[in-house]
Amino acid sequence: MSVRARLCATVPAPLPPGKGDVPELCGLPGRRLLVQRGDDVLVVQPLDDDFTPAGERVRVPAPWPRRRGEWAVAPDAGLAVFAGVHAVRAVEPSGATRWEVRHGCWYGACREMHTSYDEYADRDDHRHPKRGSAGFSADGKFVWAHVRGPLPTGELSPQAHDEWLLLDAGDGRVLARADARSAAEGSFHLPHPADPARMWLTIGEGQDGSPLRGGRWDGQALAVEYVDGDLALMSVSPSGERLMTVTHDQDALAVSDGRGLVLDGLEWDAHAVVPLHPEAEPDNDEAGAFWDWAGGFLDETTLICSTVESDEEWGEGRHWVVDTSGGAAGTPVRVDYPVPVGTQAAVALGDGHWCTPTESGDALLVWALN
Repeated sequence: MSVRARLCATVPAPLPPGKGDVPELCGLPGRRLLVQRGDDVLVVQPLDDDFTPAGERVRVPAPWPRRRGEWAVAPDAGLAVFAGVHAVRAVEPSGATRWEVRHGCWYGACREMHTSYDEYADRDDHRHPKRGSAGFSADGKFVWAHVRGPLPTGELSPQAHDEWLLLDAGDGRVLARADARSAAEGSFHLPHPADPARMWLTIGEGQDGSPLRGGRWDGQALAVEYVDGDLALMSVSPSGERLMTVTHDQDALAVSDGRGLVLDGLEWDAHAVVPLHPEAEPDNDEAGAFWDWAGGFLDETTLICSTVESDEEWGEGRHWVVDTSGGAAGTPVRVDYPVPVGTQAAVALGDGHWCTPTESGDALLVWALN
């Protein structure tokens, strides 16, 4: 059994192949942005609902190379934030720095409070640092940042190696800070689509695990939900009340509530529900599938997910659609495409669409179910 995918749009990348990371579709329906990070620039193109260019393309100068951090863009494309090795910097499309918050160095053995990228740009020991991330709230008024402590002023706790900051997007003021309670290798943020006061942070600790944090700001204090277990958060549903998670070992895919608790019946063990790849050796103990750290909500009750990583040894990777509208764990159904896309993961867009990059990275293909 399978379902057919229909190609809805082809969105060309702003930068030539090889000159930037794979482009991404960001933002909520009605406020889509095509974003691509080059080595010295972040290119942002607003899109219409049909994924065609709408408005002026923005080129934000980047303060450091793309391999030295992460980025986030405001919903109106009026500000970009770069989460780097030593600082979180907000840059306007003109290239002007609106604000900067310095923090401890993400290279683990370094105890310096760097004042600029140039201090460590050519140091061999800083070539492959760990990294944090930043994310805008749904309304663009707040920036949440996962950083390495400490900050230049004040101290949260001698044991707080990684901190979670809530910043005013307008001027960079630190409104609140909390101990992330992690030993991060990397992280990323997912905002609540409807509530600007809520944010999710999923943290990768390499082989040690994948902590999940939920934050809520009431205007006075930051409350943090420390979710037990090793769960990588892939997507937040359009209502913001459901989470799609994958266990750190990639065996179990699940739909959870806002506290990270798996909803009754909505968990899928890859070995139990995903059939062997058609080209796999049936008697090979290593042939079983596992879930990718990718996918998300197509709508409130429909998931898109994949097993590309475990399939690559045998042939074309597979994508799966899961219907949870019946309130129980439906069987994953394979997606059939009119063109090969199986070596790429699927990124859910939350309005019935998902996208996959082309093999060359020169465009994004936007899909819907037939």
